[in-house]
Amino acid sequence: MKEHKRIILISLITGLVLMLAKFGAYLITASNFVLTDAAESIVNVFASSFAFFSIYLASQPRDENHPYGHGKVEYFSVFIEGSLIGIAAIVIIVKSVYGIFYPNAIHDLLTGAIIIGTTGAINGALGYYMIGKGKSLPSITIEADGRHLLADMVTSIGLVIGLLLIQFTKILWLDSALSILVGLYILFSGYKLVRRSVSGLMDEADFGVVEEVLKVLNEKRRVEWIDIHNFRAQKYGNELHIDCHVTLPNYFNLTKVHEEVSLIDKLINQEVTKTELFIHSDPCLPECCHYCSMPNCPIRSEPKNEDIIWTMDKIIRNKKHFE
Repeated sequence: MKEHKRIILISLITGLVLMLAKFGAYLITASNFVLTDAAESIVNVFASSFAFFSIYLASQPRDENHPYGHGKVEYFSVFIEGSLIGIAAIVIIVKSVYGIFYPNAIHDLLTGAIIIGTTGAINGALGYYMIGKGKSLPSITIEADGRHLLADMVTSIGLVIGLLLIQFTKILWLDSALSILVGLYILFSGYKLVRRSVSGLMDEADFGVVEEVLKVLNEKRRVEWIDIHNFRAQKYGNELHIDCHVTLPNYFNLTKVHEEVSLIDKLINQEVTKTELFIHSDPCLPECCHYCSMPNCPIRSEPKNEDIIWTMDKIIRNKKHFE
C-alpha cells in the first residue's frame, strides 16, 4: 500500500499546484470558460484527499467487524469523487447559462490558453500514469483518479481551442456556450464514476473478470473437474472473492479432493488475478457420466457422449450441468 499512498500523494500535490494556476488564469481572463476548469480543480483536490484516506483505510487488516477487509471504502471514495464532479458541473452550467444573458468582459485569452494548455498536459501525463498503475496494482481508487485527470485533460484541450476561437472571432457569447458544453461533458464523467461505485457497493458481478476466469478454466481444465456451478464473484476494493461448487469423482478421498481444489485456486491466482476462493466440492452422480472425461472410472454407468464448454450461463446456475 506504500506505492498506492505515494501515487495519490503525488496527485494531491499536483492538483493543488494546478488549481492555483487555473484560478490565476481565471483572474487574468475573467472567462467563465476558464472558470469551468478551475472549479473542477477544486474537485480534483478534494477527491485526491479522500482517495488518500480511503487507500489508508483499505490497507488496514481484516478485523471482527470487517471479515472481508476494508477494501469497499474505495468504492465509496469513487462515489464521492463522482458526486463532487457532478456538483461542479451543475454549478458551471448554471453560471454559464447566466453568463449568456448577462455577459461580462473577458481579456488576455491567449495568456489563459497557455496556462490551461500547460496544466492539461500535466494532468494528461499524470492521468495515463495513474490508470496504468491502478490496473497493475490493482486499485479502483487510483484508476478512477487517473480517469478523472484524463477527463480534465480533454476539458483543457477543449478550453484552449475555445479560448483561441473566442480570441480570433470576438464572439463573446461563445465563452458561456462552450462552458455549458464542457459542463455537460464533466457531468457525464461524474455519472460514470458514480455508476461504477454503486455497482461495486451493490456487489454487481464483474463479468469481465468472470469471462477471464472462464477462459483460463476451459483452457487448463483437468479431467477430474467434472463441472463447475453456482459461480459467484465479487470485489472488495482490489480483492476478488469467488465462491463456486466443483463436481469431483465421488471415490476421491479428502486428500485428493483438497489437492484438486488447491489446483483451481492456484490456477486462478496465477493466471487471472489475486483471488480469495471458497470452493465447495460436490461428489459426482451417475447422471454426470455422459459428460465426464475421467479415464478408467470404476463407477461409470454410461460412456461419455458430450463435451460441455463452461459458459457464463452454465456456471452461474446452482445445479450440475445435467440438471
